[in-house]
Amino acid sequence: MILVGVGVSKNRDSYQAGYEATKRALEKSGASAADLVIAFSSVIYDQKELVKGIREASNNAPLVGCTSAGCITSEGPSQESVGVMVIQSDQIKFYTGLGKGVKEGAREAGRKVAEEVKAKAIEGLRVFIMFPDVLTGNGADTVRGVLDVLGPHFPLVGGAPGDDFLFKQTYEFRDDEVESGAVGGVGMSGNFTMGIGVRHGWVPIGLPMKATKSKGAVLYELDGKPAIRIYEDYFGENAQELRKEPLARMAITYPLGLKIPEYEEEYLIRDPITVDAEGAITCAAEIPEGAEIRLMIGSKEKAVEAAKDAARRVVREFQIEEKKPSCMLIFNCIAREKLFAQKAGDEINAIMEIVGPDVPLLGFYTYGEQAPLGGEVRNREKCDPRFYNETVVIFAIGE
Repeated sequence: MILVGVGVSKNRDSYQAGYEATKRALEKSGASAADLVIAFSSVIYDQKELVKGIREASNNAPLVGCTSAGCITSEGPSQESVGVMVIQSDQIKFYTGLGKGVKEGAREAGRKVAEEVKAKAIEGLRVFIMFPDVLTGNGADTVRGVLDVLGPHFPLVGGAPGDDFLFKQTYEFRDDEVESGAVGGVGMSGNFTMGIGVRHGWVPIGLPMKATKSKGAVLYELDGKPAIRIYEDYFGENAQELRKEPLARMAITYPLGLKIPEYEEEYLIRDPITVDAEGAITCAAEIPEGAEIRLMIGSKEKAVEAAKDAARRVVREFQIEEKKPSCMLIFNCIAREKLFAQKAGDEINAIMEIVGPDVPLLGFYTYGEQAPLGGEVRNREKCDPRFYNETVVIFAIGE
């Protein structure tokens, strides 16, 4: 038995917003109590007051969540709101954790949250959902930290918290704790079906180039030339114009693609954020030296088709088991919301048409996504979790 409900509130009182959204979720679920509460919130709220309202309404049920760049439900996207999902199940056990100090060590913070969850688990964990702050540390390193503890092929999914597209400070919460610069998470064990879909829809243009000099998230040179040349050569703009801020905006449609040798289907997306005086590009996640890099182009049509592909992947996993999803989480890059602009609801509608309009959905617009390459969870040896940009990740569970 898995009972799930989703509630949303736009009440401007922080406590009341949390309380209302949680009560609505409980009413829709038909559950007598929540075994897990998941919440995604705008930064317009006082997060501590918001969490108090959620905890009061749920009778202090285990809570995980974070701030977002927009909430997603089956009704579509919403801004300046809080979305809450409650789950009650007699076949799933939930174990929450929180790793602090991402700025001091992203990998260590990942280890901390995974170690806490693993220590609590009475039986073997099957999947881990994570919410890593990426404004203060490398999201790919946080993923590595979790895998250090749970194993290199352990299924994990998640999204990096947002702050309404301000890129200043995000918040992560677990139970009564509200932190910034942390990674929250929840592990799940028990008897349940799950499916993961992960796609982006961006396609390569131009010739491949080699990252001849890079360190962490900073790409210094491509083919021995300043990295910014990949944009200058394509758009005919000089570096001075690109340094006046349009690069991050341009990256919504024209990000960089990182070729993964062991994964032929598509590129990992890397968002360029800033350019320095020498033409080095700082990205939202690391680019290894020696990697093949392509300029990528996105369109609304291809992004919708990618979201449909991700949804079909999820549905196939349930069809194999002759089951149906009981609920669904979506971790969707803020760049996709900006690409769609006023039509952002089209992507969510396309997903719901495939999965089913009656499946409870909660999600948020992220600053990065985590999932196994290709959404692989059935063959554990091929399960290879990574950190993404500009990607939609769909995670569903069922009986």
